[in-house]
Amino acid sequence: MPTSPSSSAQAARRVVAHRLRDLRRSAGLTVVELADRCGWHHSKTSRIENAVTAPSAKDVRAWAAACEASDQAEDIVAQSLNAESMYGEWRQQVRRGMKQLQNSMVRFFHDTALFRVYSTTLIPGLLQTEGYASALLSTIADFRSIPFNDGAEAAAARVERSRVIHEPGHRFVVLIEEAVLYTRIGDGDAMAAQLGYLLTAGALPQMSLGIIPAATRQRRQWPVETFHVYDDALVSVELLSAEVNITQPSEIALYLKAFDQLQDMAVYGADARALIVKAIDALH
Repeated sequence: MPTSPSSSAQAARRVVAHRLRDLRRSAGLTVVELADRCGWHHSKTSRIENAVTAPSAKDVRAWAAACEASDQAEDIVAQSLNAESMYGEWRQQVRRGMKQLQNSMVRFFHDTALFRVYSTTLIPGLLQTEGYASALLSTIADFRSIPFNDGAEAAAARVERSRVIHEPGHRFVVLIEEAVLYTRIGDGDAMAAQLGYLLTAGALPQMSLGIIPAATRQRRQWPVETFHVYDDALVSVELLSAEVNITQPSEIALYLKAFDQLQDMAVYGADARALIVKAIDALH
């Protein structure tokens, strides 16, 4: 069971605190000695090491320099910033409705050159039809008790946002588990239309659609959480209660490694189309 966003964020702060503490210890410095080198009171060092106070980027760089480990500073800075901002509470994101959330990403999508998406549960938003998206977003709005359910309007906005897949200057690598094809969202007609659209969109020259067969043997990578990688700058992970935005280079590298392994297990082209057609036939 996933931990809550607040407890996970605190755990992320502790990871940063322990990393800074280990730097100090490796340098053979006491709490007071490090504080003297950084020019602050030793109590600040203690607060940072106990995850009571979050260090600023300036604090991290000063700390690393004092420990003669400046080469680690930027990675720790990114890790610290991530700990403070990685959790965007869904209640905050959708406070003005689901449509507003879809529209908020339009500019970011236009500015992204390479989209890499892995989904273990649902058809990714970039490839959703309006009927599928409407059923999904309306269900989400009901579950989250959003004051007004604008699922249909949000679905139209999502489809409009997804027109980016037809614009020049972008590439898309989308991986889904075969089980996604059988997770029915909406009625039979909406699901059939969605699967039919996969056949069309998957054939676009800028789109690489891979499906990982359920019968894959000796998987190099187990099914993990659904995630999106935007260029090499951001990984977005969706949890039930929050969206996790990862910017720390070492964590991004881990997701890219997982994506590469998942990509190697997927089938493409005619083999992928055969799996989609099989799922369409199963609807009847």
